[in-house]
Amino acid sequence: MNQTRAFLLIAWLMVATLLWMEWGKFNAPKPVAAPTPSTQITSAPASTVPGAIPAMPAASSSTTPSVPSLPATTAPAVAAPVATSPRVTVSTDVLRLVLDGGSVLEADLLQYPQTKDAGSPPVKLFSEDPAHYYTAQSGWISGQQGGAAPSHESGFVPEQGSGDVVLAPGASEISVPFVWTSPDGVTIRRTYTLKRGDYALRVRDDVVNTGTQPWQGYVYRQLLRVPPVIKTGMTNPESFSFNGATWFSPDGGYERRKFADFLEDGKVDKQTASGWIALLQHHFFSAWIPAATDNVNISLEAPANGQQALIREMGPGVNVAPGQQASTEARLYVGPKLVDQMKAQGVPGLDRAVDYSQFSIFALIGQGLFWVLNHLYSLFGNWGWAIVGLVVLVKLALYPLSAAQYKSFAKMRQFQPRIAQLKERYGDDKQKFQTAMMELYKKEKINPMGGCLPILVQMPIFLALYWVLVESVELRHAPWLGFWINDLTARDPYFILPAVNMAVMWLTQKMTPAVGMDPMQQKMMQFMPLVFGVMMAFMPAGLVLYWVTNGSLGLLQQWWMTKKHGQPPAAANTAIEKKGTVEK
Repeated sequence: MNQTRAFLLIAWLMVATLLWMEWGKFNAPKPVAAPTPSTQITSAPASTVPGAIPAMPAASSSTTPSVPSLPATTAPAVAAPVATSPRVTVSTDVLRLVLDGGSVLEADLLQYPQTKDAGSPPVKLFSEDPAHYYTAQSGWISGQQGGAAPSHESGFVPEQGSGDVVLAPGASEISVPFVWTSPDGVTIRRTYTLKRGDYALRVRDDVVNTGTQPWQGYVYRQLLRVPPVIKTGMTNPESFSFNGATWFSPDGGYERRKFADFLEDGKVDKQTASGWIALLQHHFFSAWIPAATDNVNISLEAPANGQQALIREMGPGVNVAPGQQASTEARLYVGPKLVDQMKAQGVPGLDRAVDYSQFSIFALIGQGLFWVLNHLYSLFGNWGWAIVGLVVLVKLALYPLSAAQYKSFAKMRQFQPRIAQLKERYGDDKQKFQTAMMELYKKEKINPMGGCLPILVQMPIFLALYWVLVESVELRHAPWLGFWINDLTARDPYFILPAVNMAVMWLTQKMTPAVGMDPMQQKMMQFMPLVFGVMMAFMPAGLVLYWVTNGSLGLLQQWWMTKKHGQPPAAANTAIEKKGTVEK
């Protein structure tokens, strides 16, 4: 069998297999019953309350203590909630948050409707709904035995009273202060600051000790949610993306853990500086970003009998003498995976939250491809045409390789009648047929492997671009041609692109020489356009647009190279028949 054709078949099958595996493998979380969120204080010890910070050893040093390791947390039955703290609803042009001082209870992304329908409500990232419970929490642990400190569950109260606060027209930012005061004269003033157009809010804690005794404490920040139950399948883009916890440290780099096996891969207990923690889902995420100089301890837990997922960073610790004050600050990112805003945070590795792949090579290629795609969007003003432009640039960059591939196909097509004669001459003796065919290749300087290298080189690029189109929130609900495709992340409503893709593949197959291929293999190849057509029918239109553009340009290039380097079939037959007669 001709090696080029065999490798082409293998490459197609590898692409299909890898896409299928990456599409749905391990992304489906285990279905769990939705518990009532455990965010209130109970009579149980602090170390056994789901989502609560365990008690910590007393600090004796007069300097800022180091961050201690956290003991394991056990999760009893969820307790009934008690009265909640006063709340403040704060709104900017992009966010609407519900705060109670210790937690961000709800977060609506005002610029991102849930669907394309008119009047669709905005995406709700944080929610108090027990079935979709998701929150960002922050509090303090006293470093002294029996000392007082505010937790995320109680203590903080709004300094200016509860109610609604709206960013005024023309204002660049808005601040919402909360305060906690201990009986010993220690006050912690927490201020949430939101900027116009920004999804990262600043959370600053100022500790003032007006008492007579030193006060030691550790700040903690955590993200807690009920893992979403996501419907798997090729028609649901949410199942394609990574869903779980991620964290970053200079020594460990970017790490992640799926909700489905949150603690099955071992505990996480990492001390680091310049790190961050996050919970990811399709298109959106939340992250706590401490100050670059803060030493923190990162850990994972699964409270509520494993029915919740929690990622926490503990620290830094502070020691405030009487009459002194200290402060600590962090940022909470709540919003879409916008690369520009993520890079603007100046945090190493945060842009990896746009999780193109767990494999570094695909992630690196994907970041480069999105950079090009984003610049093309700035030029065309349409993500559909940006995809087309990106494919054109990729094809131009790989033109030397693909030209060699199609030139090889053309020469093989030219000598196809001669190979057919060899097959007829040697009959069922496949060994002699292969030997004679290789001698012909060597004599005519035909490289049967010439079409394989371009395919193997392009596969990482194609797979990385595939994940760029799936993962990029910029393409969410983005139109290409409004009267036909008004959402590149949804399937083609009329299946026109999948049909065009089948036609392009069929024509490409007809132009590609089937040298040395037996009838069974030819039948298998005839089904490839149909298999890919059905596979693409329910994929997002942006992906199918990419495949159609790439296939059409490849077909055009192959046609040109065949015309340039291959004789017409009739002339080729005559020339080869004469050559065969002379050889005899």
